Amino acid sequence: MELPVYTVDAFTDVPFQGNPAAVCLVNNEKSLSEEKLQQIAAEMNLSETVYIIDTHKTGFTSGDRFRIRWFTPTNEVNLCGHATVASASVLFYQLNNQSDRITFDSASGPLTTERAHPNGITMNFPLNPPAKQDEEEIANLLQHIGTTARIHSVYICKTTQNLLIRLNDSTTRLDLESLRPDTTAMMNAEPTGKVKGVIITLKGTTDNGCVDKAGEAYNFISRYFAPWNGIPEDPVTGSAHTVSGAYWSEVLQKKSLYARQCSKRGGDVRIQIKDDGRVNLTGQSAIVLKGTFILS
Repeated sequence: MELPVYTVDAFTDVPFQGNPAAVCLVNNEKSLSEEKLQQIAAEMNLSETVYIIDTHKTGFTSGDRFRIRWFTPTNEVNLCGHATVASASVLFYQLNNQSDRITFDSASGPLTTERAHPNGITMNFPLNPPAKQDEEEIANLLQHIGTTARIHSVYICKTTQNLLIRLNDSTTRLDLESLRPDTTAMMNAEPTGKVKGVIITLKGTTDNGCVDKAGEAYNFISRYFAPWNGIPEDPVTGSAHTVSGAYWSEVLQKKSLYARQCSKRGGDVRIQIKDDGRVNLTGQSAIVLKGTFILS
């Protein structure tokens, strides 16, 4: 059995930046066991391997609805933004799918994607507002973040199991980028399953260094750590922006936001909060590899 696979750098237009994902095209889902799906993801060893499944048998060049599943190297997850950008990019820009809009049926419900020029993808996701978190309840986890003295407030999103830590406004972009959380200790400090990822975020201004290469200021910046899913730090995380975007939209009273995830690779995300409890995330992508898995 042969399985087409692509590697796509999402939330960037520059190869080897942004967040890489492996995209696999599956014609017959029954031909791949759950064990094999996980083995392929472990073999790719990227933060996400995504399977686009042609459940309606309409073909990847003309169909407008597919099933989608996301796997880390260790487990399946319910939502992944950057791998969805990568998937739509392969269909629209590599396979020249002629549809105006592609819908992915996922564990988190239907997700729609559209072309966003130049070479971008706009995704429509559920918005996931976080709620205030009692810091005393997670004190053991917070002490391993490496920035306790700079914490402004802490929130949690029960839907995504993401903890959101906002830093004080006196913190700079360099301060955030210099953080070195002990991700192993973080994971050991929270074994209950309540938290599966940690967003550390900062309000963006020109004064604290939160500007892009063209001089436009980011509304907020962040980093994301998910050792519970086998990802010490994720380069750029679309699903995390359904949480952080909801938070900063409320704080800043803005529905249109510009954000950067400040990992070593880094990437930019445009966010548009909708009135129906959903959010549009837009990012560019670069397809850097294509090949074939040979499966026995």
